Amino acid sequence: MADFLLPDLGEGLTEAAIVNWLVAPGDVIGVDQPVVEVESAKSIVELPSPFAGRVESVNGAPGDVVQKGGVLLTVAEVAEVAEVVGAPDVVPGTAVRPDSDGGSGAVLIGYGTRESTRKLSRPAGGRFGNRPAPHEVATALAGEEPLHSPVISPLVRKQAKSHGLDASTLRGSGPGLLVTREDVDAAIAAMEHAIVPGDTRTPITGMRKIIGSRLSLSRTTIPEATIWLDVDATELFTAKARLESSTGERFSLTALIARFVVAGLMKYPVLNSSVDDERGEFVQHAAINLGLATQTARGLMVPVIPAAQDLTTRQLRDAVAALVEQAVAGNFSAGALSGGTFTLNNYGGFGVDGSAPIINHPEVAMLGVGRIIDRPWVIDGQLAVRKVVTLSFVFDHRVCDGDVASGFLTFVAHCIEEPLLLLGSL
Repeated sequence: MADFLLPDLGEGLTEAAIVNWLVAPGDVIGVDQPVVEVESAKSIVELPSPFAGRVESVNGAPGDVVQKGGVLLTVAEVAEVAEVVGAPDVVPGTAVRPDSDGGSGAVLIGYGTRESTRKLSRPAGGRFGNRPAPHEVATALAGEEPLHSPVISPLVRKQAKSHGLDASTLRGSGPGLLVTREDVDAAIAAMEHAIVPGDTRTPITGMRKIIGSRLSLSRTTIPEATIWLDVDATELFTAKARLESSTGERFSLTALIARFVVAGLMKYPVLNSSVDDERGEFVQHAAINLGLATQTARGLMVPVIPAAQDLTTRQLRDAVAALVEQAVAGNFSAGALSGGTFTLNNYGGFGVDGSAPIINHPEVAMLGVGRIIDRPWVIDGQLAVRKVVTLSFVFDHRVCDGDVASGFLTFVAHCIEEPLLLLGSL
């Protein structure tokens, strides 16, 4: 005897109601023949039998609820089942044999036979052998060897259909050529991994793999929010020119904006924090270890300027310049890339106006600076051409709300618009 159990219907469903029996005791059935309609909380589906034989009994009447793993019907062994006229999916020479490993042959959770049952097998090798190599799957998909394999699970059918496949055309690895989830996964992988002439594949390794892992962690862990602001940076250029003229030294815009960021973090220190996910805490840091997102030959890196709050504008300028110079080779030490508490990301050099930066986990915020270009701007009711930059600020909503984030962003914006405002913070 073989018991047909209610399979896992997916999406957390644990039971289904019998709608209609498609067979009756005494009927001779074949593998993959629909035998019952059941209704779950999601839909009504037909369930095909994983066994060939004679129906011994059906369990339940229409309207009865069957739990996942419960017996739907019992199929009796029929020694001459392969010779039954009209039995679908029965191949001459098929025999019924005991399960070699004593397991259920289950395809889905709760689906298959009990330990004492038997299942249909087909001759080893040939058309109905074990699961083929990927190139054999591709051959079958290409239609060089048409197949009509039994498919029990509606989930397997749906999975295949969603990728443009007919599951019954695949060579199943289950008993009697039964198509399982693994077979569909293998077929999908064979298609997705097919190389078209001219295509190239590059393994994700080294620094790129590390970067991807950290950014993925940030996206999945942090409930982030982004705000942005267009800022008139004309006076910043004027202040930079006067500073360079009076000192005879060069000062980069990035260094000056970094000065404003440090002042802003001292005014809004909660943004200079990191999150301890394991303990469910955030740690507000006394030192501002300013990270600068830097594109290097080895990929995106964030070298750190430690204790930036203790540096003069000249010292901060020199530290920024040193990191920029070192970024050409990208040979930062592990120490130089660790311990950051806030990140400044100047992506304007790539010619873009704005972005929604990804927070550098476990930090809680990042400021992004776009390109500075001439734009029309209204001053005292009159249009003028001004140098305008877009600031993007992303923050962890667990640590602060929009009032703090907006306060920091507008403070930095006002420093850019009126650099003399910074004197009040020195």
